[in-house]
Amino acid sequence: MIISASRRTDVPAFFAREFMDGVRAGFLNVPHPRNPRLVSRVELSPSGVEAIVFWTRDARPLLPRLRELDDRGYAYYFQYTLLDGPTVLDPEAPRGEEAVAAFRALSERLGPDRVVWRYDPIVFSNRTGAAFHRRRFERLASALAGATKRVMISLVDFYPSAAARFRELERRGVRVRPPSPEDLAGLMPALVETAAGRKLEILSCAEEINLEPWGVRPGKCIDDGLLSRLLGRPLRLRKDPRQRKACGCVESRDIGVYGTCPRGCVYCYAAGRRRPAASTAGETDRLR
Repeated sequence: MIISASRRTDVPAFFAREFMDGVRAGFLNVPHPRNPRLVSRVELSPSGVEAIVFWTRDARPLLPRLRELDDRGYAYYFQYTLLDGPTVLDPEAPRGEEAVAAFRALSERLGPDRVVWRYDPIVFSNRTGAAFHRRRFERLASALAGATKRVMISLVDFYPSAAARFRELERRGVRVRPPSPEDLAGLMPALVETAAGRKLEILSCAEEINLEPWGVRPGKCIDDGLLSRLLGRPLRLRKDPRQRKACGCVESRDIGVYGTCPRGCVYCYAAGRRRPAASTAGETDRLR
């Protein structure tokens, strides 16, 4: 089984202690994403977990705990979002040199194959057009040179759960829009050129718009090819049927809980009413 930690919240940044409690206990109680009163026990023992894929914007709280994961025999890699966007879109995200330093510290610990950069999502607005993203991507790619070998990109989606936040943003004078053909033509060739210049493989994440004409192939965030290389043996895993059609990820079990990340990113599908995280407690204790 592959563990996803997590698409639904930032486990390394905010729930490193709870995650390690689950590792030591050998399981976590995880509520159903749509009905939190339904709780299932997810196996976390090394014998039951082939690998872990972490998703984060700040791995520093988990960094000192990685030795324990190594000693226990877990294989893992990170999907690491680094956008350094305006605070109006990402009010609580790590920024600038601090964010780059945190990324590089993780890469120095694990190696560049195991830390995948996410420039995701790309938000087009009256504040963040193609020129903004060209400059920001170039600056970050330069700062991360040698620290990663792959960058995942996607275009912002307009999830129903984020609609109220987008309306509030517009009242504040920031208008987010779907990308036009001109936006894509003005940005994608520059991203591909920059990535090639930094020896970065550039792939798209669950993107319904075809970016292949610009040289961006569809990718997999939970990638059986990458996992096979890290584990040193072939894996035959099917596409995850619970994900969107455009998502190429292989099947995994997510241990996150929606509504538990406090960052407040305007575009995020997982934001919402704060709930308890997954835990090793019994169902009654967890939901009290």
